[in-house]
Amino acid sequence: MALQSGIPVSFEAYFPRGAFMVGEVEPVAKWSDDGERQGQDLDKNTGHPLWQVRVIDADPEARKGQNEVTVKIASIAEPAAPPEANGLPFRPVFFDGLSVTPYVKENGGRPRVAFSLRAREMKPAGKPRSSD
Repeated sequence: MALQSGIPVSFEAYFPRGAFMVGEVEPVAKWSDDGERQGQDLDKNTGHPLWQVRVIDADPEARKGQNEVTVKIASIAEPAAPPEANGLPFRPVFFDGLSVTPYVKENGGRPRVAFSLRAREMKPAGKPRSSD
């Protein structure tokens, strides 16, 4: 059976050192073919509005330019942002139902493989485990 959406991946596999949300939850803009904004985009499978959050990968080995990603969430209501950590603008976050869709991104005539991330749900990250 062919996949009807992205490739399912565990949060721990994609973000082995965790992830932090920065900024706010924002609606994903829908654009017309002639480049005009037409409100909020909808998920093709559920019909629910699409929201996006900027996420910093906590892996110190993440390559330059690849440590910040955008995760999209299909939800009827705007997903609630997790609380900030210790008054900093970073919010430890966990994504349920994470999936990855690879695509080719044209970048000045130099195509490269990029990834689109989707999640079913966004939650505050659990308390860090103590290392024994």
